[in-house]
Amino acid sequence: SEPEPENTVIVFFFFSFCLISTQKAPPQGFLTNEYANGQLQEIVRKMRERTTVYKEKLKDPVLSSPEGSPTASKEEKKEEKKDEAETKPEEDHYCDMLCCNFKKPPLKKYMAYLQLPGSIDSYTDRRYVAWLLLVTIAYNWNCWFIPLRFVFPYQTPSNTIYWLVIDIICDICYLCDLLVFQPRVQFLKGGDIIVSIMIIGKFKMTCALQQLDVISILPFEVLYCFFGFNPAFRANRMLKHNTFFEFNDRLEAILDKAYVYRVIRTTGYLLFILHINACLYYWASDYEGLGSTRWVYDGEGNMYLRCYYWAVRTLITIGGLPEPQTMFEIVFQLPNFFLGVFVFSSLLGQMQDVIGAATAGQNFYRSCMDTTVSYMNTYSIPKVVQNRVRTWYEYTRDSQGMLDESELLEQMPTTMQLAIAIDVNFAIVNKVDLFKGCDTQMIYDMLLRLKSIVYLPGDFVCKKGEIGREMYIIKQGEVQVLGGPDGTKVLVTLRAGAVFGEISLLAAGGGNRRTANVVAHGFANLFILDKTTLNEILVHYPDSEKILMKKAKMLLKEKGKVAPGPPQPRCLASLFGQKQETPKLFKAMLGEKGKTGLAVLLKLKREQEVQNCLNFLCSNWKSKADGKNPEQEAKKPLEPVVSSAPPAQKEKPNADTKPTPSAVTHRETTNKSLIISMSPSPIAGERDP
Repeated sequence: SEPEPENTVIVFFFFSFCLISTQKAPPQGFLTNEYANGQLQEIVRKMRERTTVYKEKLKDPVLSSPEGSPTASKEEKKEEKKDEAETKPEEDHYCDMLCCNFKKPPLKKYMAYLQLPGSIDSYTDRRYVAWLLLVTIAYNWNCWFIPLRFVFPYQTPSNTIYWLVIDIICDICYLCDLLVFQPRVQFLKGGDIIVSIMIIGKFKMTCALQQLDVISILPFEVLYCFFGFNPAFRANRMLKHNTFFEFNDRLEAILDKAYVYRVIRTTGYLLFILHINACLYYWASDYEGLGSTRWVYDGEGNMYLRCYYWAVRTLITIGGLPEPQTMFEIVFQLPNFFLGVFVFSSLLGQMQDVIGAATAGQNFYRSCMDTTVSYMNTYSIPKVVQNRVRTWYEYTRDSQGMLDESELLEQMPTTMQLAIAIDVNFAIVNKVDLFKGCDTQMIYDMLLRLKSIVYLPGDFVCKKGEIGREMYIIKQGEVQVLGGPDGTKVLVTLRAGAVFGEISLLAAGGGNRRTANVVAHGFANLFILDKTTLNEILVHYPDSEKILMKKAKMLLKEKGKVAPGPPQPRCLASLFGQKQETPKLFKAMLGEKGKTGLAVLLKLKREQEVQNCLNFLCSNWKSKADGKNPEQEAKKPLEPVVSSAPPAQKEKPNADTKPTPSAVTHRETTNKSLIISMSPSPIAGERDP
């Protein structure tokens, strides 16, 4: 708890009294302890500083407490040392190879990275995606080579051992995926993420896709002992298709250009269908007899390539093939033609969708550009303006990848918008000195309200004399502040992270005008924050509002300082300030002779007062002598009295110019207060309205 300021002041006066008593001249024969005196002075100095800080805190409660953080105890220091020893980086390991030393990470890091977690997040764990790639390779091996080995005579007794080794490796991948990885993959149940291995295992066993995985791993190869090595017994390995499609989804989610992989995958689908058709054609030819008719394969050349060529021409409906002759050939060819038309058209449509999705942004940009150009041509916009518009479109699309970022962010929830805004813009806004000390959540709310605008080279961001309602934060590029007599002199160049226009934003009265021109130097991307948006945010953050208002007062004080004038000569006259100009009314009153005219007016006033008193006494005496009412005498008009002041010296009139009226002072005699009427003086440069 902080001590109260009253107690601090009492202690301060006590030590001040002690210091004053120690500073007095010691009596003779008394020795002063210099060390104690120095310590007392140091204590008094610290108490004064502390009292000053508390006074400022009472005036401005926004300031933080001056109390320092408590020091750590010995036990805490020992624990910190132990933690530092544990987190101490390990020594570098080097491997000698051929005359060179290669740096390698220790074995512990490898083991820690390869160790499987208790549960696997299939959306974020890259190791799981790598494992799915391995299982997908094994699945494609079975899908492509099981039909090939079953139909074509490529599996012979001499190479059977090699086929069996590869089959065993693929089966091991299937088993590891079923027993090790799949029971650890997290899933959602009622909005909760299930991470328990036991619950995950029970859920996977009841899943239909998991049941297909179990069927795909059944060992039908035991039939090899009865029927020989026939690849048809491995046909169940082709049922593990869910892993293949899951790998496609996870890979597309992490790729920057997923449409490239989609095109490759669609092409693979087409090649696989042609591969199956080639295998069926060779099987039909073998059933009919190789070379028995013109339609079947004649047995010459590479059997697989010749059959694949026939499948391509059949499915793509190129034509030019021999006509089927037997009933079996006709029945085989009719579904082949129908399947070819259906599959080929479906794959072409899918390929068109993939390419259209990949070029959707470019098509939208082109349509916007064409619409804008058509509008400008309709209203005969000058070519200079049209070229600037085209430049803005091209630069905005190249720098952002799209024309409007807000359209993309509006589809996301507020939390995701805030996360993206923090990652992209928080580092820039956090460097602004104006917002230092403000609440971090207030800055987060402000990030969501910032508007990004791109300015072309030479564009005016703001002009001198405009009403300022926004503040600008430079995100990218540079701007120049122009000034000087002609407004072309570069006063300062502002770069990324700089702020300008904050005085107009923070001024309470509003109506502040821009004091200089600000021009974009090159392409500049600026954040704009208007005054209305900031006021809406500060309603919920009163402490940050106090800090900003305090900084606004300081900025306004700095702005209101008078610019230093030219240096004055160092003499006795420089000790006195410059004499202010005499007001025009006083000039008219004083006349040409300055203080002399004012003295004449005062003298006339005194004489008039004396004359009024004498006239009043005489009128009363006469009325009493004649027996008249003095009030009626006072109501009679009074004759003017000629002034006894010397007449002013008249100037000779000029023939070419009209005579100007001179200042005339009228004097009247009355029992009321003095009335002085004046006309403009030609000497003071006044004009009669």
